[in-house]
Amino acid sequence: MAPAVPTTMDRPHFIGIGGAGMSGIAKILAQRGAAVAGSDAKESATAGALRDLGATVHIGHASGHLAEDASCVVVSSAIRADNPELAAAAERGIPVVHRSDALARLMDGLRPIAVAGTHGKTTTTSMLAVSLDTLGLDPSYAIGGDLDGPGSNARHGAGEIFVAEADESDRSFHKYAPEVAIILNVELDHHANYASMDEIYESFETFVGRVRPGGTLVVSADQAGARELTARVSGRHDIEVVTYGEAEDADVRVVKISPRGLTSEVTVLLNGRMLTFTVSVPGRHYALNAVAALAAGVALGIPAHNLASALGKYTGVKRRLQLKGEANGVQVIDSYAHHPTEMTADLEAMRGAAAGSRVLVVFQPHLFSRTQELGTEMGQALALADDSVVLDIYPAREDPVPGVTSALIIDAAVAAGAEVRAEHDMAAIPDVIAGMARPGDLVLTMGAGDVTDLGPKILARLES
Repeated sequence: MAPAVPTTMDRPHFIGIGGAGMSGIAKILAQRGAAVAGSDAKESATAGALRDLGATVHIGHASGHLAEDASCVVVSSAIRADNPELAAAAERGIPVVHRSDALARLMDGLRPIAVAGTHGKTTTTSMLAVSLDTLGLDPSYAIGGDLDGPGSNARHGAGEIFVAEADESDRSFHKYAPEVAIILNVELDHHANYASMDEIYESFETFVGRVRPGGTLVVSADQAGARELTARVSGRHDIEVVTYGEAEDADVRVVKISPRGLTSEVTVLLNGRMLTFTVSVPGRHYALNAVAALAAGVALGIPAHNLASALGKYTGVKRRLQLKGEANGVQVIDSYAHHPTEMTADLEAMRGAAAGSRVLVVFQPHLFSRTQELGTEMGQALALADDSVVLDIYPAREDPVPGVTSALIIDAAVAAGAEVRAEHDMAAIPDVIAGMARPGDLVLTMGAGDVTDLGPKILARLES
């Protein structure tokens, strides 16, 4: 039986309804029978998918878009205080609900798995959603990326499990009370909200404190920040802590990862028994994400061999090493990587899949604050590519910071021995790549901004 729609959310209005997190919540509410409405800055396939579910989606932001009978207004941390729809809600006394509170309400009465970490959340959440669905468990899920089409980032299922991506960037993951929590890694990021690693650790400790008594924490045994966090929460005895990874002391130990082109074969030691399964996406980091998903499913009582087989059905999520196509012998792949650790992991995966061919990168830095703090490390990561083109910084929600430009990354890349060049005109990229690429090359468009739009344009230019 479908969980009821909370009374305050039966006629919700979403400001920024097309965003990855917001659209997922809107989709689930619409599927549960709520009269969903909202607005977004521009038209998109996601807006169309929401309309197909009966939602009213306005393009642009205006006070008149807020219906007279709206029961609440849902916002994310990206919505500024001067938004006209938010101002109209304040004038009319309509409750304002943060995205994380709305998602937490949707989990009420279910068995939530919350996936947290600085990197890998979307992939791991997707792996769980796909594998649990393959096993006929019909989970609900809310993911930060699309599985196979616009609007496929969320679904209301009839089963008792709810899989959710838990975002640490604004501390919103403190709102959830999962039965199983996964922590993939703990690193310094989101510099506008965290000033130090101590603040990051404190935030993740609060998240662990939200795990339901009798529940399970699944945490990496390999990554230094995750191991430190495990030590910090060791005093909590009302939950089970399960570590996973290649470390000798891991509870779920990865014995071997064997690359197979764009797939991997993974062998783990779990509860004294060896288990081998296939991960249908390339790279060691994705193999480890799959092992985290396996450990979480087992914590919910799902047989390990069933879940391992189902994990092989996962074939990826948009923007996570997504093959966009091939033209004249050149493959174009899209990567959401925007933090140095993610960049390094995806480039190492591509190096393994390239089989001696060249890896060319078009990188778009994401956020001035991140570039200011991690620009050197981004440049060092690009040294793993054979040749790179670096675009201007994608600002997203931020205002420019004096002196912070892509030059910080390019200088660091050159110092690390990378072949790299700047390009300020995104429209020129297809011609630039066409002049660089030759048959057998892999071209990686990389970043969290609109660099993702370049894939089809590069393919079209290569074909011409």
